Amino acid sequence: MGGTNVWDAEWEVNEEQARTLIGRQFPQLSSKQVKRLGWGWDNTVFLIGDEYVFRFPRRSIAVGSIHIEGKLLPKLEAYMTIPYPKPLFYGEASDEYRAPFLGYAYVPGDFPIGLTEERRALSAETLAKFLRRLHEFPVQAALKCGVQQDHRNLTDIASRKVKLEGFLSKVVEHLSPEESGVIEAYISRLQKDRVEAVNALLHGDLHFKNMLVNENGIVSGIIDWGDLNVGHPACDLSVAYSFLPPYARGVFFETYGGADEETKLLARLIAVYIPILILMQAVDDGNEAIAAEAKSNIMRALSD
Repeated sequence: MGGTNVWDAEWEVNEEQARTLIGRQFPQLSSKQVKRLGWGWDNTVFLIGDEYVFRFPRRSIAVGSIHIEGKLLPKLEAYMTIPYPKPLFYGEASDEYRAPFLGYAYVPGDFPIGLTEERRALSAETLAKFLRRLHEFPVQAALKCGVQQDHRNLTDIASRKVKLEGFLSKVVEHLSPEESGVIEAYISRLQKDRVEAVNALLHGDLHFKNMLVNENGIVSGIIDWGDLNVGHPACDLSVAYSFLPPYARGVFFETYGGADEETKLLARLIAVYIPILILMQAVDDGNEAIAAEAKSNIMRALSD
């Protein structure tokens, strides 16, 4: 599988390079410890001391989103009801490192892995209020900051269904017969080809690897805003299906301000689609904890 995955880096940054780049542009940070926290598809992330996080793009596609985050994230502050990483340090590209990079306030918390359904349900209103406010941000102001509009063709259910079938065939041997049966039955029931377009500012990648919870399991941080875009709110509302148990969805949508059937249909589809992608990557990385969490997200999304 090596070499051609969507998550392979074009270039890497190690701790030593990060320390040098940060120290040179932000000497006030040069005495702080630099520790790699992890990496997503597009960025490598370092913890600086215990109060800042720096993200370095590892693919050219991520450079544009670093610029957009730098412009737009500070403007979101008045709309945020859950802590988020606000940019504080704007690193510039140089001969040594070809991309700009950003430093943010560190948002503490743990990833919501292996939480009980009861704990998850505690965040229904918190998540709904957060998304209601985020989706109220003026779309024009977001577009002015260079955010892309529906670059992922969210409303095209037919083509997403085809992709989903392709992904499923790749991971089917890592699923139980029951799990793959449930997913196949769901895909075959998906008859709608497309939903009506709706425009809102989206986080764009809301799943368990971009959410943090406190010691009570309540959502306490939303991180990784590299997919900020304008598109159908169902993309973010997918957390009602992947993260929340079925019995907490009523209060979620009530707090959010309602959602029509098309929105719910698309939200559920994305709640299956994103975790299947995460499962593919986890299988490739040999990360069993992430694979197990991705599977439980899919099964939760498909339960009523």
